[in-house]
Amino acid sequence: MSGRLSRAWTLPRLTALPGLAGLAALLLASTPATAQVVPSAAPGAPDPYGWLEDVHGTRALAWVEGENTRTADRLERDPRYETFRRDALAVLTAGDRIPAPAFLGDRIANLWQDESHVKGVWRVTTPVSYGSAAPVWETLLDLDALSKAEGRNWIFKGVTCLPPAETRCLVRLSNGGGDAAEIREFDIPSRSFVKDGFRFSSGKQDVEWLDADTVLVSRDWGPGTLTESGYPFVVKMLRRGQPETEATEIYRGLSTDVRVAPTVLRGPGGRVEHVLADRSPAFFQGEWRVRQPDGSLRLLDLPRHAELRGYVAGRMIVSINEAWAAAPHHPAFKAGALVAFDPKDGTAALIAEPGPTQTFDNVATTRDRVLVQLLDNVNGALDVYAPTAGGWTKTRLPLPPGLALTVRAADHGSDRAYVQSEGFLEPPALWSVDAATGTVTKIRSLAPKFDASKDVVEQRFAISTDGTRVPYFLVRPTAMKPDGTTPVQMFGYGGFLISETPTYRPELGKLWLERGGAYVLTNIRGGGEFGPAWHDAALREHRQRAFDDFAAVARDLIATGVTSPKHLGIYGRSNGGVLTSVSITQHPELFNAAVIESPLIDMLRYNHLSAGASWVAEYGNPDVPEDRAFIARYSAYTRLQAGATYPEPYITTNTEDDRVHPGHPRKFAAALQGLGKPYLYYENTFGGHANDADPELNARRWARHYVYLTQKLMDPPAP
Repeated sequence: MSGRLSRAWTLPRLTALPGLAGLAALLLASTPATAQVVPSAAPGAPDPYGWLEDVHGTRALAWVEGENTRTADRLERDPRYETFRRDALAVLTAGDRIPAPAFLGDRIANLWQDESHVKGVWRVTTPVSYGSAAPVWETLLDLDALSKAEGRNWIFKGVTCLPPAETRCLVRLSNGGGDAAEIREFDIPSRSFVKDGFRFSSGKQDVEWLDADTVLVSRDWGPGTLTESGYPFVVKMLRRGQPETEATEIYRGLSTDVRVAPTVLRGPGGRVEHVLADRSPAFFQGEWRVRQPDGSLRLLDLPRHAELRGYVAGRMIVSINEAWAAAPHHPAFKAGALVAFDPKDGTAALIAEPGPTQTFDNVATTRDRVLVQLLDNVNGALDVYAPTAGGWTKTRLPLPPGLALTVRAADHGSDRAYVQSEGFLEPPALWSVDAATGTVTKIRSLAPKFDASKDVVEQRFAISTDGTRVPYFLVRPTAMKPDGTTPVQMFGYGGFLISETPTYRPELGKLWLERGGAYVLTNIRGGGEFGPAWHDAALREHRQRAFDDFAAVARDLIATGVTSPKHLGIYGRSNGGVLTSVSITQHPELFNAAVIESPLIDMLRYNHLSAGASWVAEYGNPDVPEDRAFIARYSAYTRLQAGATYPEPYITTNTEDDRVHPGHPRKFAAALQGLGKPYLYYENTFGGHANDADPELNARRWARHYVYLTQKLMDPPAP
């Protein structure tokens, strides 16, 4: 959200479509680089590159094909490309990869990809076997065979199984890797889809089991049932064999919501204790309505800025992301607190509060325990909380300090869990956890995928424009001289309360660190590294703070002699694409390279593209004049200037990305083209926003990234 392909595989090219290559040449010839076309930020102004928003339009795809050909000539013909591709494939397909675990009844499940299973196999083993040196797996579903049989490009998007046995599952399959998925009922014992079982056509949808013959479904039920963001807002109950047209409506939200989904809270043995309608009026807001015996819904008295994390001992485990004032049923809680909420009577009790340098980065639940991933100055720890008559007791798990810790799986039928530890230079290790006793056992560790013996990790701080101390990690050669010559790849995100932590990236180590490069991970505002306040500091009209923080880190690297603008490149994807596109337009003097991947860029239209409307709480609404004014100050697409000099960016995305619209990067590249500015553009013709469609796709993706970064920051393009 393991395996990878280890053989060469040719990606489909758009030239297979008749006539596109010739049309591409015609279009490129008719768009001279000296056109000097600058998109306008004025409301209602025509968009000269709006035609590129037509995802599968003939003209747009012809333009993409032309750009892909030009960029492939530059990057894939570089003699280093094939070496990088092979090296990336080798680290992504190493035989000792840790199979990502998921609890499935009394078994452990995993999705595995290798040279024989490009799409992957969904498989199971026993916990004892999983903990052994050589687990014995049984295949449940072969995605490659299914794709071949049905003539589709099926990408596995997860399952929802019926407790407690979990022998019946609802499998999510995406054709091409987008977020929209088809859902089919699958029977574990027979290893097959259920004939005439539950099945829902492709869409962005949520399905929950109520019992063996009943599901709760939030999906596109027809006209007027999707939000402006493209997600469903009508929940219905459907019984086995019942036509969808006869499903019973449970709850209906509003078209202006982000989404509405069903949630089922289960007690011991999988017993249903509460059924909720989970409504998201905005991205960071939630409302929960509990279904009463008479079928009516009662709104729970929880703050809107909260997140449901699990259900333990009859209590909803909720992260409170805003201060919650005292009430008759509970005391006051600070923003960032974790509380236990009783949906029956509305009482709430504190589980834990983070300290001033801490945040609860993630929370998972087992049958009787709450596992909290803690960050303290962006260093990880893992605590287990248990309910008692007098409150909640805490146990710190004895896991290695100074590493990123992630709960990979937690069992709702027991108190078992699996936790992964890793660092920039420390390969992942998997630990079996008994949350009831607080014991941990290392069951598997990954062999190094690159030589880290010549590198060292430092945590540093830069001072932003307003005086805020901004932490960042520097992974550098131990023998680095502070003379400004070290090639540096600098990564940033800064949004959506997401924390960036020290993780092991073998492709980075093999293709960059081993070759003398340095890596910087920034913890700028907008992220979650220091809790809700750190995120809120860069919301909406304060977004510039995230960009200022990123620039401050770049200046600190230059001032301390780590690197210089000639050798400093940046990388960001998705929301990080906002960051990187803004950075090269606001501070072109600081950077010589920018990988801008799957990005948002046209911030004055983002809310009308794909799922963009769901992010208004993060960025503001450009259709509102007051919001448009502050968004227009940084929207890179309309901030381009004919007389400015920008570093040559590498802009890339996927055609089938149905979360962040490919029109963003297409139009930005076309605008640079129209101004005669240097750029590279490449668009994979399949694969969604998550880049989980194909292992070979990722090997080629990383090879292009690092050829580009090498050309810009280490050595010029090879002949």
